[in-house]
Amino acid sequence: MAIRKADGSAAVDLGRRGAPPLPVAPALATILPDGLRRGSTASVTGSVALLLALLGAASAEGAWCALVGFPRISAEAATEYGIELSRLAIIEQPGSGWTSAVGALLDALDVVAARPPAGRTGLPPGDVRRLAARARSRDAVLIAYLTGTDEWPGAEVRLSARDGHWAGIGAGIGRLRARQVAVTAEGRGQATRPRSATLWLPAAGGGVGTVPAVAPVVKLAG
Repeated sequence: MAIRKADGSAAVDLGRRGAPPLPVAPALATILPDGLRRGSTASVTGSVALLLALLGAASAEGAWCALVGFPRISAEAATEYGIELSRLAIIEQPGSGWTSAVGALLDALDVVAARPPAGRTGLPPGDVRRLAARARSRDAVLIAYLTGTDEWPGAEVRLSARDGHWAGIGAGIGRLRARQVAVTAEGRGQATRPRSATLWLPAAGGGVGTVPAVAPVVKLAG
């Protein structure tokens, strides 16, 4: 909504306040160089750890966040990725009021990460559009966590994790300490060109880390 001058031009646009994007962890900056744009909708598929890593930097810098529909996320897992528990709301089982709960949280918080009931197919298309409009009008970020082949219509950025394998165990001894995954970001607008990175998720010391690229071996003739 905008307040307009007599000639019809916008004097004040109340729907776009020009707030800076929310930051992401340095390891994620290679695939999300502009951070998380306020007023946008994103989706994450394949890894709850990736979702938590996406929230970490914003939460650490003061953003208020919420997790909706995630019954098995522990406080330790959240803090490992930098999430400040004093600014985190957790709604484990919103039940039939899922859409209302997410909408109310978008009114009050900076980032709402939500697992839709029965995937996206469990929501009417009108609810999906209304939640996107609510995030846009409130300069909040809505992140839908999906499983399988579900997609969230209108997501500006789609993040997915695949090909994970663990490190830490060798010759039958040791402990699982780090997991290496391939993460891809694609979407619309500035995110049209897909970006990929191989990340430690979690890294050996906790949180998310970048896996250094291995230089190709060049064999010299003679």
